[in-house]
Amino acid sequence: MSPKELLYIEDALGHTQFMIKQCNEAAKELSDPILRQQAQQLAAGNQRLFDSFYGLV
Repeated sequence: MSPKELLYIEDALGHTQFMIKQCNEAAKELSDPILRQQAQQLAAGNQRLFDSFYGLV
């Protein structure tokens, strides 16, 4: 894997970590159970994406 490809994966990992954190924080703040569940599902989806990117390294 080239250095440029590794930088791309590192960047993608950082973005997905940020999204996981944001979704989890939103889920904690939401009082509506449906919206909270949506935020939790988004966090879980981003976690799967992070795991996929991490598997490339």
